Amino acid sequence: MKKLFALTACAFCFSCQGQTQQQEQTLANQDTLETVIPQFVSQLPDTQFVSIENFEYQIKILDSLHSGEIDTLTSFLENADGFLTFRGNALRNADFGGKVSGKPDTVVIDWSFSTDVDNTDTKYGRWGGGTGWTGQPLYINWPDTMVEKFKNSKAQLTEDFSSKEIIFGSLASKVYFLNFETGKKSRQPFEVNNPIKGTVSLDPLFNGKLYVGQGVPARLPYGQITLDLYSHTVKNTKMAEESAWRGWHASDSSPIRVGSFVFRPSENGTIYKYWVNDTIEILHSQMKYRKKGFGGPGMESSMAVYKNYGYVADNHGYIVCINLNNLKPVWIYDNHDDSDATPVIEVENDSVVYLYSGCEMDRQGDNGKSHFVKLNALNGEKIWDYSEDAKKFKTGNKHFDGGYYSTSLLGRGNCDSLLFVNYVANENGQNGYFYAFNKKDGSLKYKTKLKCYSWSSPVGFLNEDNEFYILTGDTRGNIYLFDGSTGETLFVRSIGANFESSPVVVGDCAVVGSRGNKIYKLRVTKK
Repeated sequence: MKKLFALTACAFCFSCQGQTQQQEQTLANQDTLETVIPQFVSQLPDTQFVSIENFEYQIKILDSLHSGEIDTLTSFLENADGFLTFRGNALRNADFGGKVSGKPDTVVIDWSFSTDVDNTDTKYGRWGGGTGWTGQPLYINWPDTMVEKFKNSKAQLTEDFSSKEIIFGSLASKVYFLNFETGKKSRQPFEVNNPIKGTVSLDPLFNGKLYVGQGVPARLPYGQITLDLYSHTVKNTKMAEESAWRGWHASDSSPIRVGSFVFRPSENGTIYKYWVNDTIEILHSQMKYRKKGFGGPGMESSMAVYKNYGYVADNHGYIVCINLNNLKPVWIYDNHDDSDATPVIEVENDSVVYLYSGCEMDRQGDNGKSHFVKLNALNGEKIWDYSEDAKKFKTGNKHFDGGYYSTSLLGRGNCDSLLFVNYVANENGQNGYFYAFNKKDGSLKYKTKLKCYSWSSPVGFLNEDNEFYILTGDTRGNIYLFDGSTGETLFVRSIGANFESSPVVVGDCAVVGSRGNKIYKLRVTKK
């Protein structure tokens, strides 16, 4: 099968419905996983579990010159001096390395930056400025060689350019670059024509490529683009295609590089796989899937990666594991409802691999259940499922769904056994909670009530005594600081507008954007 993918004609299309073409697949029994995956194997096997039998998928190969094999499992992101994609690494579980002294009890603003505002009227409203969900800024401390390359290129640097740079996509239809220390523009912004809601990604091989997904069709066309930071130009685009199984072509997912390939899930129900080197980017292949008799599910979550397996959640509630070598699904888990939050992977004892993910309450009507699950990431087997009643909040002709939009945070230090996430409750209004789960059995250790619901993903800080503190924001502009071990609220204050976006952490600081037009650098400290 590997040779077939390497030699296939340019527009070859491979289709599968359930267990057809079994000569090219292995449907493995979940109870015999140990016999399928020996501990010493570096790449995970090309296998499929029975959970995919009710699904159909199509794989299309467009590049016959390059093998689809993942050529290295080295995680380039781990070695980068910064956070170059959503949640920082391939597992989407980055220890942000936040450091504080003693027991912090306050959050102060170091600087704020105002984006432009795009008041274009669209059929989906006006999107304004600032950042939306997930909207995490990137942080990079450029090596000296890159600083010199930028200075000798057409990068449109400003007098405030610095090696320490913040990069983010904005609802103002621009990508911004800021000096981390001062909050001033470090280079001129990119105009990208459409609002950006998701988190942009910087290529970890430092080839100057910045991968951007457009979130709203304010102006056609819209979809996926790649920016060249050296020439300050758009180098590659992938816009709407009529053959997709879903007609919404936005791209909120934060792209991820694995080996020579960049993977970009789309809200049109398709996962795109690009072959990339320092100068060019070629669409190598793509895969779309759906449950038999249903339309294609879109993917707003970012892909998590463990070795050659990729994991995405979709708006039909499915969590899907994909073999990145050939884009064939390995297993599919039905988590009941729209799942936009990004799956988080944790490897325990260097051998046991788990996945954490939560769903919303969207497709069930006005009331239903929201689920947060822990799965065996290698076979999709459920370890535990925490479920509870959830509801929509309605106001006028709008509604706001309950459940989990937040990507979870693995505990560190004295909270190593815990996992943290924000939950939208919609109890007698638009409110929510900050949850702490026991990772082993899924029991709820505590929940702390928020002043309003939160979509933002929490981030953590350790002190010299290995005590873990957590910062998060809510959609009413409040910033919170919690003691991770007890859930005690150490600080809460209204700072800005809607903190829908997720922060990035650098030392004792967090940079986060709001749905107003402000980006903030916050410092966690003591009074």
